[in-house]
Amino acid sequence: MPHIELPDGIPGIGSLITYRPETGGVVGELGEVLLRGPSPLSRGERELIAAHVSALNECVYCHGVHSACAARQLPGGREVVDQVRLDPEAADVSPRMRALLAIAGLVQQSGRAVSKDAVARARSAGASDVEIHDTVLIAAAFCMFNRYVDGLATVTLSSPAVYEATAARLVERGYVG
Repeated sequence: MPHIELPDGIPGIGSLITYRPETGGVVGELGEVLLRGPSPLSRGERELIAAHVSALNECVYCHGVHSACAARQLPGGREVVDQVRLDPEAADVSPRMRALLAIAGLVQQSGRAVSKDAVARARSAGASDVEIHDTVLIAAAFCMFNRYVDGLATVTLSSPAVYEATAARLVERGYVG
């Protein structure tokens, strides 16, 4: 049960966006820019970073939605997403993506945990400065989003089919409107 009175029938961050549209609009726009706006990282890669950080933060709602979004947009689909959840270092992703996921995991611990060695590893695997930047920003934003969703105890979906339907809508229409 949510800690504050939220709109009925709207799970996760959607209820918070609806509750306070003046802040919700900004939150939605940030999600749109980070996950769908211009970036050298594919939309699927960005969703995978969001799902990975959400899993590390144990945010069931965000992990479910962004895992489903990543699975819809990545070669290898759900299998790759599940591999990253179990062991990002052994997952069937490129060395570049593996290094970026490692950076995202460090951001989840603390921004100061991101080391020169982690950045050098990403660069040597082919990551650009923009990709490193976008990874850190997505990871940091999802730490905030996860804490926002869980800090107010929003409703979590119980059915994988509902996560899939939410992902289908987000992949098609985006995070704004």
